Amino acid sequence: MKKYLIIFFNVIYSISFSQTPAELRWWKPSDSKFPVIDGQAWSSEMRDTIQRFPPRAESMVRKPVWNLSRNSAGLSIRFVSNAPQIIIRYKVTGSAAMPHMPSTGVSGVDLYGIDSDGTWHLASGKYSFKDTVLYNFDKLKPNDNYHKLGREYRLFLPLYNSVRDLEIGVPDGSIFTVLPQRMEKPIVVYGTSIAQGACASRPGMAWTNILARKLDRTVINLGFSGNGRLEKEIIDLINEIDAKVFVLDCLPNLIYPIVERKELQKRIIESVKTLRAKHPLTPILLTEHDGYTEGYLVPHRQPLFEEANQDLREAFAQLTTEKVPNIYLLPISEINMDLDCMVDGTHPNDLGMMRYAIAYENKLREILKQPVGTLKTQIPTRHNREPGSYNWEERHNEILKLNQTEPTKVLMVGNSITHNWGGKPLNNRIKGAEAWQKYLEPFQARNFGFGWDRVENVLWRVYHDELDGIAPEKIIINIGTNNLQLNTDEEIIEGQKLLIQAMQAQQPNAKITLLGIYPRREQEARVTILNKGIQALAKSIGIGYADIGKPLLLKNGKINETLFSDGLHPNAAGYDLLGKELQSILK
Repeated sequence: MKKYLIIFFNVIYSISFSQTPAELRWWKPSDSKFPVIDGQAWSSEMRDTIQRFPPRAESMVRKPVWNLSRNSAGLSIRFVSNAPQIIIRYKVTGSAAMPHMPSTGVSGVDLYGIDSDGTWHLASGKYSFKDTVLYNFDKLKPNDNYHKLGREYRLFLPLYNSVRDLEIGVPDGSIFTVLPQRMEKPIVVYGTSIAQGACASRPGMAWTNILARKLDRTVINLGFSGNGRLEKEIIDLINEIDAKVFVLDCLPNLIYPIVERKELQKRIIESVKTLRAKHPLTPILLTEHDGYTEGYLVPHRQPLFEEANQDLREAFAQLTTEKVPNIYLLPISEINMDLDCMVDGTHPNDLGMMRYAIAYENKLREILKQPVGTLKTQIPTRHNREPGSYNWEERHNEILKLNQTEPTKVLMVGNSITHNWGGKPLNNRIKGAEAWQKYLEPFQARNFGFGWDRVENVLWRVYHDELDGIAPEKIIINIGTNNLQLNTDEEIIEGQKLLIQAMQAQQPNAKITLLGIYPRREQEARVTILNKGIQALAKSIGIGYADIGKPLLLKNGKINETLFSDGLHPNAAGYDLLGKELQSILK
């Protein structure tokens, strides 16, 4: 009976892979003309090579480090597709599994989809580890509720193997568009086997990849199993990266007798000072050893990590005394491991990986001044609700580019109403160009409006570098109308409050004015009440408030339809009226 059951399940498993469309369109990294391996620094030196260090590093670092750098830990590929089936095939150069880590973690991939509202979803695929590794993600929901142009996917690559001949296949006729590397500054992690991903059950559960999803920011994984030793050659390479934060998490590979205790402190101090010399303001986070869960029953192990942590604290104290700025410490108490968090007393399982990721998220949000709340309006989220009209991420990238090249004095932050007004970044939605040119352009205003944005989407943009590299004198905010169908007035106001605090943290010298929500058809009464709450919020936190949308109303409290194109968006006459109302704020 057992024999027949095995045959039965093997047949079913084979059928699941044989049920593939006859016509598939295949893509490989070399097909793209721009860098597509996210999480990879030095991409200009590697093109379609799936590894972590550039080729020139082979002559700079020790051979074990170089070999590990060819593992694809932390690397991912982003693409947009509406395919009902996605097939991934590739080869690996090493063993599929390790004794303490399954093949799905060592050599497998993970596919996540991001819906139009920015929520992450895991795709479950059938897989086979043979000469060619094959993952088949079938019967996928092609589209979300907003449109039929697909969704973004993120493919996380193997943690402990090197990948070659990678291809992604979709049924012919399906949308498949590969996305370029993210433009925002990355979190750079230099660490050990734990950072590389041991012993996650699958790539998505490595703490660096969990953190990348939680922050929705690229995390560059420079974890090297057994070889994260704060070596000068690697610090020099890391120094080439323009990072949002540098994380040094190497203590598990620097315990005595691998390194003498005085040498450990020396390496910590020299590494920090080397990074600080080239990056005067970039935060540097030093992480304590997370401990050994068998420390009580195997007592000789306990002092090893305790001494290393003490040495780190002393080095940190010396750097602080020497007034080295922007250095931070993540203590073992905040990582919060317990006896159920590790596979072998040293390497985290999925529970331990989640503990790591949560600890890092909390600490990094504290360092970057990027708190989140519990309400939907207080959780930074991107979206892709109307790709047929404009590309949300491309507009975000355009703002990042403009910030590097053109100064601005006034930021007009908002949703489609602001987006459609005019100004840079230029777009094909503009309805109020004449009014923008007449009333806003003289003040060097920049358009930070994005169609379909809600409060939480603007918060995401603030947290993803849109206020970096500029020094605006004034920030004018009009956001919340797209939250009316989903959130209470209180939730909208609380979201606005966190948004303003985030802006103040990044632009403390800018004068902020919060505008009342503009009136809209069949929502006039609610908007009037909500604006009273918004006005009270502005007063309570000491910023300006203006209800410039009032002139869009008739005497009976209803909108003046002659000033709107659809009951929500102003027409040219409506924008002209709003521009006039803004003059007292802009001057």
